[in-house]
Amino acid sequence: MGTRVQNVVSSLEIDSDDVRIIGIKGIGGGGKTTLARAVFDHISKWFEGKSFVENVREVSKGSGLKELQKQVLSAVSDDENIVVAGVSDGKYKMKKMMSGRKTLVVLDDVDDIDQLEALAGELTWFKPGSRIIITTRDRQVLVAHGVNFIHDVNLLSHEEAVCLFSRYAFKREIPFHGYEKLSGKVVHYAAGLPLTIKVLGSHLCGRTEREWVDAIERLKTIPLEKTLKRLEISYDGLENDEKEIFLDVVCILKGEKRDRVIKILESCGFNAQIGISVLENKSLITISDDDRLYFHDHIEEMGRNIVRCLHPNEPRKHSRLWNEEEIEDILVNELGTEATKSIKLELFNVRVFPETIMKGLRKMKKLRLLHVNDVNHKFLPANDEVIQYLLPDALQSLCWPNYPFRLLPETFQPNNLVNLKMCASNISKLPEGGERKVLKNLKFLDLSNSKLRTFDLSMTPRLEMLNLKECRDFIELQLPVECPNLKSLDLSHSKLPENICELECLEDLIIWGCGSLRDIPKSICKMKCLKRLQLNGCKNIMKLPEEVGSLECLEELVIDGSGISRLLESIYQLKGLRIIGSREQLESNGFTSMTELFWDLIYSVEL
Repeated sequence: MGTRVQNVVSSLEIDSDDVRIIGIKGIGGGGKTTLARAVFDHISKWFEGKSFVENVREVSKGSGLKELQKQVLSAVSDDENIVVAGVSDGKYKMKKMMSGRKTLVVLDDVDDIDQLEALAGELTWFKPGSRIIITTRDRQVLVAHGVNFIHDVNLLSHEEAVCLFSRYAFKREIPFHGYEKLSGKVVHYAAGLPLTIKVLGSHLCGRTEREWVDAIERLKTIPLEKTLKRLEISYDGLENDEKEIFLDVVCILKGEKRDRVIKILESCGFNAQIGISVLENKSLITISDDDRLYFHDHIEEMGRNIVRCLHPNEPRKHSRLWNEEEIEDILVNELGTEATKSIKLELFNVRVFPETIMKGLRKMKKLRLLHVNDVNHKFLPANDEVIQYLLPDALQSLCWPNYPFRLLPETFQPNNLVNLKMCASNISKLPEGGERKVLKNLKFLDLSNSKLRTFDLSMTPRLEMLNLKECRDFIELQLPVECPNLKSLDLSHSKLPENICELECLEDLIIWGCGSLRDIPKSICKMKCLKRLQLNGCKNIMKLPEEVGSLECLEELVIDGSGISRLLESIYQLKGLRIIGSREQLESNGFTSMTELFWDLIYSVEL
């Protein structure tokens, strides 16, 4: 605890005469209370009055707030006879009595702004030098109360976890001889969460090696209930639509980009922008540096356990499906129901043919999300048998890499699709059918490395991202009169359409490795919104258009691996531009001060 305690103590600045409130925020079972207690014990001797208020969330229900006010007042004043008639009376007495003594107050497990307003409503309530520490799972509670110093609790490292586990399992700092490997498995399962480590350590203490093996094996299918119950507190505090968002993210959308998840969920009728923010504030999800959604392993277990518990022995009634064996049984035997909203199928250990998947989906008419990772049938020959099968018209996100058919089912009405991802597939044409279909809600389309030959952007009026990377058979991109929503286009290792300049609202243009491309058309300089132009590996492109300086929004130009050895003077008009290329390319253009970027031999310079 030493380093963690010191970090909190340093932010408290005990020698300062101001009144300071700090927050300690983190996942349930992550050690917030333990850290707050350690800090309290470490510094309480320097205060005239002190109070550690446990379980604020639980105790404050009903008339509990006035009891908590009485607890604080009694502890700080050393007077057990204080009477608090109601919350308003308690606020009045706290304002009157707390200002007379330098106090240390810890409010543990706060989940509502009303609790803070009752127990630490104003800084003026407290005597200069006083300190208030708040622990919570919800960052927004701290922000709403104006708390400026917020500590995120770090989970345990592997070494710390082994040490803590050993204290509970073996009553010493390291595992007994012969138990090192088993202890490692337990610690790996706990994934740094102190609560799980303590519970499992106490549970396994004094048991035989065989009992250890059985307990570890059981964890693979039956999660640790005590941990899940603690984590579910955060889930129970969500609104109904936030719960639906959470379950979709946990069961289906893990690892996806935040913006894409938001658009998919918005198409399902959810207010996903605020919903994702709420989940992040409550420590239920984390956003990675590259803007993808992740969460702790036990959060994933908790979410999936919530889905299972509604119909524990009837997977076909689950709202979300992810277990390979259960999905295989449902699809093969056509046991699907309208209860299923989302499916994530990883075809690694089961062999379900694409035709079987299509047939098995017929009764799942309310299916919103279907993500299939099909490596088994990657090299099946293309055929048109799919036209006799069905996909639910309710689908809003369809991800099926290695999709083996050349077409989507003829009867499929993709009006609700927002996200379509069929990279490395045999798909050659979109859409297909006797009557022209418009994918009116589609915003994200990834057909990279597919057999696609032509694409008409007028069929996707709301499209924002189009990935046609390595579509080597691609010959024509048909454009409507205007295409105001398309922001990102990847044509790497594909052909650059002659009319590309008509995409005047495009912000990202990626054409890596287009070796056959010899010139960038002059008309590309009409793309006034272009921010990033990537020409990596276009070795036959020797120069940029003379008018490149008119790309007033251009922020990044990647020329590494291209044939460009001289930049035109007009490019110096773009003062905010960063150029990325090899040392030789930049030096040949007169740049002598360079900063290494990304990897060896790649450099960038800002004009």
